[in-house]
Amino acid sequence: MAPAVEVTVADDAPIATLVPAASAVDVSTPLPFTRTVWAGAAPRRVVETSPEASRRPTWTQAIAGLFGAAGLGLVAIAGIFLVRAFLSLPFMQDFLAAFPGEYHTDAEPGIAPWVGWQHFFNMFLMLLIIRSGLRVRTEKRPTVFWAPRGNAKGKISLTLWFHQSLDILWLVNGIVFVVLLFVTGHWLRLVPTSWEVFPNALSAALQYVSFDWPTENGWVNYNSLQQLAYFTTVFIAAPLAAITGFRMSGLWPKKAEKLSKAYPVEWARALHFPVMLYFVAFIVVHVALVFLTGMLRNLNHMFASQDVVSWVGFWVFIGALVVMAIGWIAARPLVLAPIAKVFGNVSGR
Repeated sequence: MAPAVEVTVADDAPIATLVPAASAVDVSTPLPFTRTVWAGAAPRRVVETSPEASRRPTWTQAIAGLFGAAGLGLVAIAGIFLVRAFLSLPFMQDFLAAFPGEYHTDAEPGIAPWVGWQHFFNMFLMLLIIRSGLRVRTEKRPTVFWAPRGNAKGKISLTLWFHQSLDILWLVNGIVFVVLLFVTGHWLRLVPTSWEVFPNALSAALQYVSFDWPTENGWVNYNSLQQLAYFTTVFIAAPLAAITGFRMSGLWPKKAEKLSKAYPVEWARALHFPVMLYFVAFIVVHVALVFLTGMLRNLNHMFASQDVVSWVGFWVFIGALVVMAIGWIAARPLVLAPIAKVFGNVSGR
């Protein structure tokens, strides 16, 4: 039975009559009163999914990952044996005899204490620079800001201020390091002085890959692969990081339109992050080889300035790690804000 519909006649007397709803009501006519709800549409069916469940790997994915890791391991082991077999060939034996992995330089043996101090300062600053740089890239809504006194338009996040301040300290440390390099003659360890560096670097690389590693004698001379790596880091990667960072910073002159056009900020952004990745890769490989090629002696070279096998350099290194860990923990607004107030204004918005 059709429902009862109440209608109004001319004399405003309401009457009830049984009328089929479909024929009595014109659904195409708008309602005679203002809508009080949102004119939207709700989904007919809501399927609830658990974010944790969607991110949780299945057992098939886990097994596939294990097989993938095992496959990569087998490929690496096969590569080592292939390189060993290649190096055992007569002409490669002659190559290794002619280019053992290093060439003679005029650098004096020994590592001065100032090198160790510079090394520690660089470690400490690089750790915090990488940490703050990654936070700058991922920080969506900063909660604390810094601005120069008398220049409210120059307001930046406290994280960015910290990153740029570390960059300045790192540049100062780098300038002191380069000056001491050339004053003391230590540059001969890092700067190639013969074309023999390239075949010797190839020889050293093949020896590393074969796990029949070249003889470590860092107290007297770095091997050619190390020399090229250190030269690239100090004289190529570091200047690139400085130049691109300066272009992206608030220190770049805003009114230098021609200079900005010749050196677009997009170029700096495209290059700055890959340079940071290079530093991370260099640090990982460098630290791994320090530990795998004579840990105690290598740590004594850099942290105790002595060519002996003892635990002195190791414990100095542990102390340096503790200082770095304290710096990592302290790099937060609660600690940074009072320091930033010395150089400008700190605000919450």
